Amino acid sequence: MRTVYVNGEYLPEDQAKVSVFDRGFLFADGVYEVTSVLGGKLIDFAGHAARLARSLSELGMKAPVDTDTLLEIHRELIARNGIEDGLVYLQVTRGAADRDFLYPDAETPPTLVLFTQAKPGLAEPDRAAKGWSVISIPDRRWGRRDIKTVQLLYPSMGKMMAKAAGADDAWMVEDGAVTEGTSNNAYIVKGDTIITRHLGEEILHGITRAAVLRLAAEAQMKVEERSFTIEEAQGADEAFITSASSFVMPVVEIDGTPIGDGTPGPMAARLREIYLDEARRKAV
Repeated sequence: MRTVYVNGEYLPEDQAKVSVFDRGFLFADGVYEVTSVLGGKLIDFAGHAARLARSLSELGMKAPVDTDTLLEIHRELIARNGIEDGLVYLQVTRGAADRDFLYPDAETPPTLVLFTQAKPGLAEPDRAAKGWSVISIPDRRWGRRDIKTVQLLYPSMGKMMAKAAGADDAWMVEDGAVTEGTSNNAYIVKGDTIITRHLGEEILHGITRAAVLRLAAEAQMKVEERSFTIEEAQGADEAFITSASSFVMPVVEIDGTPIGDGTPGPMAARLREIYLDEARRKAV
């Protein structure tokens, strides 16, 4: 049985409880992060901690603990649960208070929950050898997608739409352009250029995205941060996604149309390789 962390306590998962008045439950008034673990160490922890701080600030929520304490909790959960490859999920809510659309008193303590998920072979090459197929769906989420909130109902619906269509994921489209995947950033490759949507309130500022684009620039790869359409993506040479749990994952089909020759391309493969090499080297 897993050990989880709830508001200062390490508990067996069947003893972990959060109030029915918690605003994360009543209003989705909370934020989260997911950090990958490879070889028992955390990948891109500093980036996830920084984004968590930004999300909290954007919503006027106070941090329940400092970054050093957060790192200690992550490491303790990894050790207690014997995680070699997997994920650590973290959620902070505005806390428990009587139901009211107005925020509770500023002194209301936030809720902090963390748990692990074991994912053996998370970074093994065979996970990316086949590549993903995706479908396109309208983007019907709220406007502040740059804040990593727990409002994940529509992305969950998108995953189910993809599953019903026999696909791996869905790319969301707004005003004719791709925003992102249900839980990842989206990219295409045309010639020697990587194209991905520019940062803004319309997409999540992915931690893996930032690392991959930096590594691409260091490897002398061309990058354009701009909008692109599904039609442009279907005519691309390659496509891929990035996320904390999938790293760099090739996309080989969009709405039934093969991308390139319908197999993972060399650019995605190279980016996955150099990203994982650095991620493992800098893991904490």
